[in-house]
Amino acid sequence: MASEKRHNFIDSIIGGACTIHGVVKFSGGLRVDGRIFGNVEEEPAGSGYLHLSSRGRIEGDVRVAHIVVGGEIIGNLHAAVMVELQPRARITGDVHYSALAMQAGAAVTGKLSPWADPAGQRQQPLLKLARADAA
Repeated sequence: MASEKRHNFIDSIIGGACTIHGVVKFSGGLRVDGRIFGNVEEEPAGSGYLHLSSRGRIEGDVRVAHIVVGGEIIGNLHAAVMVELQPRARITGDVHYSALAMQAGAAVTGKLSPWADPAGQRQQPLLKLARADAA
């Protein structure tokens, strides 16, 4: 997993003292240490990397290609490529994924569903359980 993160660069940061109300649209990489009350979306679709730190919280739906969740999401998560749930990750909502790595301690209250392509065909998902000491 560490090698996957190296090619994802952070272009923007929402700091821990920042609270945003409304839709957040971003391109490239975004790190969230603060709070967002609204949906988070990448532009163009399929190109974004989101890192939600253990201090971060999003209350809204999230649509990205790659995401690392260390904090809390209250809403549905749609990740076209990869979801990594760290030990303190908390998601209240459905998670749609192509690949999922979940470390011990992470919690999802909702459905885990493999990503469907635009034609409605379900892809064969990749599930990976990571040991907490492997990080």
